[in-house]
Amino acid sequence: MAEAYDDLLDRYERLTALEDGRGVLYWDQQVMMPEGGTPARSRQLSALSTLAHERLTADETGRLLDAAESEDLTDEQEAVVREIRREYDRKAKVPDELVEEHTRLQSEAQDDWREAKANDDFSAFEPALERLLELRVEKAEHVDPSRDPYEVMFEDGEPYLGLDTVERIFEELKDGLVPLVEDIRASEDVPDVFEATFDTDAQLALSEDALDLLGYDWNRGRLDTSAHPFTSGNQFDARVTTRFDESDLLGAIGSTIHEFGHATYALGLRDDAYGSPLGNSRSHGVHESQSRFWENHVGRTEEFWELFLPTVKDHFPQVSDVTPEEAYRAANRVKEDNVIRVEADELTYHMHIILRSEIEREFVSGDLGVSEIPAAWDDKMEQYLGVRPDSDAEGCLQDIHWTGGFARFQNYTVGSVLAAQLWATIEDELDDPRGLIREGNFDPLHDWFRENVHRHGQRYTTDELIREATGEDLTADYFLDYAEEKFGDIYDL
Repeated sequence: MAEAYDDLLDRYERLTALEDGRGVLYWDQQVMMPEGGTPARSRQLSALSTLAHERLTADETGRLLDAAESEDLTDEQEAVVREIRREYDRKAKVPDELVEEHTRLQSEAQDDWREAKANDDFSAFEPALERLLELRVEKAEHVDPSRDPYEVMFEDGEPYLGLDTVERIFEELKDGLVPLVEDIRASEDVPDVFEATFDTDAQLALSEDALDLLGYDWNRGRLDTSAHPFTSGNQFDARVTTRFDESDLLGAIGSTIHEFGHATYALGLRDDAYGSPLGNSRSHGVHESQSRFWENHVGRTEEFWELFLPTVKDHFPQVSDVTPEEAYRAANRVKEDNVIRVEADELTYHMHIILRSEIEREFVSGDLGVSEIPAAWDDKMEQYLGVRPDSDAEGCLQDIHWTGGFARFQNYTVGSVLAAQLWATIEDELDDPRGLIREGNFDPLHDWFRENVHRHGQRYTTDELIREATGEDLTADYFLDYAEEKFGDIYDL
């Protein structure tokens, strides 16, 4: 009888409750909290982070881990112990006071970022960003002083894939996507048939219809707005946010479907494994594969627009003359002058990710000073995308992510690459998945993901899970083939 394992799991379940409580406070801060609430909220989040850290890294946790590892465990139980051991070994090396200071500063830095962006004043964000760098490097050096701090940071969100693997994939994407985007820019432009003004209340109703159509469980979720769309929660409560722009209908649709993908992953985790690593998502990259799958391989297909366009027209009669093919082409239009990542098309999006990753790697290593970030950002934007931002608000201040951590942007592109690999597998294993989309029959897709990805939680490491789901290691080949075929057809290349 695995008594130590049972005691360890009970301890971890209580830890999960603390972390999830912290997540609800973060959601409230982004969605509903009054602007003046930050001083108290930063202390609340810091206190919960410290409590969770103390509970995880306590001597009792180490004792239970040692005892559980000597018991006769099932494969699933061994995976649970493996994941708790990894988390314990990393976090036990970080002092409690460092965790508390870092969490408090993260919360306060979000207000600094919002103010700096609103005033187009990067210098107002520099002190917080520089201090965040100091704390994160210090934390990484506690975890493993013998290794590159940036690699240690990357493993916080993607523990098993390896930064070297991701950077190799990035080089392959640059080699394949940069010339493809250049060819597209030299071809005839795809018209934007959604150029109009779209009431935001009607956009909210349309987003709700999109979530209904795709199969969102409203009993375990909700839709709100936030400055930066995100998803928060677990298998019992997975909330999504989106944002609206009266001049950009497609942006709201894409953001909503993207966040639906994240929520679907959370809601697909095993109910009976809540509080255990078996009830947690595998990694940031795998999570992103779910959102990018639904956003791109469903929401940007011609079949989806055949299905969904009548609903769009019900809300917005001004697009009543648009055909499904025109809507499909507009949803996949490569924008020549866009500088905003969350508004980027499916191809140039990855250049946004790569330039961010390269900049923060230089910043963490000390090769790039904090005051040099705006110029470096603009230069790389011109190099990879052929455009320069008109302001820092459109440039290096456009994302909130650096207040949350470094070495995370890579996972957006990892997710897209994996999504294409998953789509290729689904095409082999499901009968006519495009026809399912056209019919609005999304249950087989949900069933496939629950069976092959969601139900495993953290049973497998990232590379093992990818092999279990697709039969091979992560590769950029499927994404590059998909991109060349799809956009070659749209732009007649």
